[in-house]
Amino acid sequence: MNNDIRNSAIQMAYASSIGIAMVLAIFGCLLLGVYLDRKFDSGNVFTLLLLVIGVSAGFRNLYVLIKKNFPDEEPIIKSLKSEPHRKRPTPKKN
Repeated sequence: MNNDIRNSAIQMAYASSIGIAMVLAIFGCLLLGVYLDRKFDSGNVFTLLLLVIGVSAGFRNLYVLIKKNFPDEEPIIKSLKSEPHRKRPTPKKN
């Protein structure tokens, strides 16, 4: 298998796993909230609470998967500050 095709397939697999992780977290918590509201007859308290928890868990999963699979590179700003020709000239006194 060509290396470019293999890398593209791996990136598509990561992208699909991110989407599945978000959907499962959000809808899993939403369904659990609806079930608890029906069981305890509490209106929409559990549904709203668990929906907020599910959305935050989904974004946390997104953040963790991105940090794990796409490591940080050296920041551009940090490397520009270390270059000698990028230093500011000294201010002129009037």
